[in-house]
Amino acid sequence: MQYKLLEILRCPVTKSKLTLKIIKEVQRTFDEAIITTIEEGILFAENDWFYPIIEGIPRLCVEAFIDYKVFLKMHLSNFEEKVKTIKTENEGFLNYVIQKNKRTKESFTKEWAVYNYEKDKTWNADDAQMFNRFLLETDETTISLQNKIVFDAGCGNGKLNCLLGKKNITNIGMDFSNSIIVANKHNTSQNVHFIQGDVQFPPIAFDYFDIIHCSGVLIHTNNTELSFSCITPLLKPGGKMSVFLYHPRNNFIHNSFNKIRKVTSKLPLSFQYYLYLFTLFPVSYLIKKLKSNPQNAREMMVDILDWFTPEFRSEHTHNEVAAWFYKRAFTQISITTSDMFGFNTIAIKNTN
Repeated sequence: MQYKLLEILRCPVTKSKLTLKIIKEVQRTFDEAIITTIEEGILFAENDWFYPIIEGIPRLCVEAFIDYKVFLKMHLSNFEEKVKTIKTENEGFLNYVIQKNKRTKESFTKEWAVYNYEKDKTWNADDAQMFNRFLLETDETTISLQNKIVFDAGCGNGKLNCLLGKKNITNIGMDFSNSIIVANKHNTSQNVHFIQGDVQFPPIAFDYFDIIHCSGVLIHTNNTELSFSCITPLLKPGGKMSVFLYHPRNNFIHNSFNKIRKVTSKLPLSFQYYLYLFTLFPVSYLIKKLKSNPQNAREMMVDILDWFTPEFRSEHTHNEVAAWFYKRAFTQISITTSDMFGFNTIAIKNTN
């Protein structure tokens, strides 16, 4: 984590600023400059909340003190006392967050563990195609993005963020799975930052970003509109928001798969992996190869896991999503069907 990121980080619960305890610094090369970064540390907020920095990534999920108990206990002499206070004062809230996040964090961590950062495409797109798709989804150009700050809410494998950094586009990529660890290690741009966080409790200052990009993420939360409403305050007045969501389809196979996943997504994740590997994958592989689909085996498996393993997977109509923007005083709402599964919506935040 670069020191300058501390200025905009906030406690996901209290929205208070954070103070830093440094445990370990490292020298990293960004844009041919050597910069001192925080490899390990602890971030403290008001009302006893605290969060670790591990492998250079601020871990800012509400329940981070539980997920990273071993690390925090090692570096905080009063760890047990602080945890007891938080749990006593926030028992119901913590139970809600843990329950809604546990399965989703695990499924997406497992999904992206299949992905090979050096060799694989992301959603059937190579680096150039991925960057161009981002420009299309945000209705921007490389030139128009200069001097703008982008928030990628649910950045997945984080590859897009590194590509943006190489184009001198400042951005913060956030995901609450461990998928961003590899991306952070590959990042060579000082204007790219990765954080671990939850879209329903974003750990960023309000009114900060020029553009919020959220592609294929909100539909994997327990309440799509609620998640949408939680990230809109991060956008500056006059800023632009782009979201990609799934829409309902009158298609037998599509709807059959959705019915199947309602059952199989509840099974243990390790079991699901092998279940799909020996059932859906061979059929998918054969069909795609007959259709001359260029995906490799790992990419196909990521696609399958992305559909079937997440606990939540919702679909929404164009009019429904447009209403979300209208209710929050967005203007210039533009909706485009991007492919057979989903659609992209762009809108501008009201300046009043």
